[in-house]
Amino acid sequence: MEATLNLNLPLSVNELANFIREKLPTKDRLKLVQLLTIEMPESNEDEVSKQQLIAEVKQAVREVNLVKQGKLVARPVKELLDEL
Repeated sequence: MEATLNLNLPLSVNELANFIREKLPTKDRLKLVQLLTIEMPESNEDEVSKQQLIAEVKQAVREVNLVKQGKLVARPVKELLDEL
């Protein structure tokens, strides 16, 4: 079955799920579940994120070492927590 769904209403995930339960026949719902559960290949964005994370951790370690050596002044923990 091919269908077109045009919605201009913002729906939460639960609202969308309820809508699908009410409007789609069981066969189409099962097909949708199959499509949604197929694992997607890892994208380049994920790889870039991993590389970026590694680079940021390395930079943090460098900064901690500089603080330990007295070459860099650390920020107070309270200041860091206040940013959160």
